[in-house]
Amino acid sequence: MREIYVVEHPADLYVLMNRFTYQLDNAQTIAEEHGLDPDGKYQGTTETQRDRMGVYFHETPNGRYVPRAVLVDLEPGVIDAVRSGQYGNFFRPDNMVFGQAGAGNNWAKGHYTEGAELVDQVLDVVRREAENTDCIQGFQITHSLGGGTGAGMGTLLLAKIREEYPDRMMATFSVVPSPKVSDTVVEPYNATLSIHQLVENCDETFCFDNEALHDICSRTLKLSNPSYDHLNHLVSTVMSGISTSLRFPGQLNSDLRKMAVNMVPFPRLHFFLVGYAPLTSMTPGARAFRSLTAQSLTQQMFDSKNHMAACDFRNGRYLTCSTIFRGRVSMKEVEDQVHNMQSRNSDYFVDWIPNNIQASHCAVAPKGQDLCSTFVGNSTAIQGILKRVGEQFALMFRRKAFLHSYTSEGMDEMEFTEAESNMNDLISEYQQYQDASADDDAVEPEWEEEMDAEEK
Repeated sequence: MREIYVVEHPADLYVLMNRFTYQLDNAQTIAEEHGLDPDGKYQGTTETQRDRMGVYFHETPNGRYVPRAVLVDLEPGVIDAVRSGQYGNFFRPDNMVFGQAGAGNNWAKGHYTEGAELVDQVLDVVRREAENTDCIQGFQITHSLGGGTGAGMGTLLLAKIREEYPDRMMATFSVVPSPKVSDTVVEPYNATLSIHQLVENCDETFCFDNEALHDICSRTLKLSNPSYDHLNHLVSTVMSGISTSLRFPGQLNSDLRKMAVNMVPFPRLHFFLVGYAPLTSMTPGARAFRSLTAQSLTQQMFDSKNHMAACDFRNGRYLTCSTIFRGRVSMKEVEDQVHNMQSRNSDYFVDWIPNNIQASHCAVAPKGQDLCSTFVGNSTAIQGILKRVGEQFALMFRRKAFLHSYTSEGMDEMEFTEAESNMNDLISEYQQYQDASADDDAVEPEWEEEMDAEEK
């Protein structure tokens, strides 16, 4: 059994998501798919639901299933809200780790002072859970890049886990800054410092932002007043879809490691766009007109309006993609539709990686649906988000605005300069591979020079 360990940072998601966390909705979605009630008791109907329950849950002696997760916060408020909610008894109380002071939207507090005091306690929980698994495949962390706890302490915890488990997969579900709506003034600082860490210590980063999620709810789902419940549900469906092949059988399986091997052509370029289909109007009667075929799902998956981060793939090119279909569907039909889509839009795919779309299939559809699909794309268009954050960072850092809040916690200005430089290098790398072509021989002289140097 290849277990996945989930680490959550509710604090920044509390700031961003108005008292709702992705963790709770994701836990609820996965629990329902495996037939678990809010107390962790199995109420399912098929053995398929129980076969791979151990990926996310472990069974207690009294027959309850408990998520292999830790919830981390630097203040007690959100943890208290989780405990008093519907799924308060679902999580192990010892796995809720929190401080008292909070990070105050300050990356330095989360990474160097308040977070550093709490991180050893979190690591003790991580070690305890990891030791109780047969073969842990990796870790998933949900956090925000714009605040203090999820960004600062989240990246600190990421580095600590990477140091202790260097051969395990590290995947993050990261809330990136929105184009128009900013929750904190110092968001560009926090995001740039976080991306600097994610580039080095993470294998896969799945990007979301609240504005893109809100647009999906209002434009596609036709919700007049979307709530954070709706936004959370969109994220949880993607998180559930990505882990589907680990939890249920299928013709073509995938997992975190296979996805990384097929999706990441260069180690630093691991920031992904995500999407989900079908997304149709939630007005009464609309489902009766919905067509669930491989063709319609493929078209919707590759539609930029359904991507959950605010960047348009038409401004770049796909390096690689992954499609995960769930339900009764012919894999030949899926592969034909994906091939047709790629042929019609060949300008948006690099030509120097042939067959760069990975398709996987799981026979078990999610609860209440017959057929669905999850999309993950490694597109050079993600540099649009990085450029926007970098420009905002440069405007403030040039005047040293708000810098005293970080230096008073022990940070040095050089860390800001290094983070900015690293992100600019990342943008340049994306642009380099976007402009490259199969006939481009520009890299050969450099390679030949290295070979000649080695021979001498």
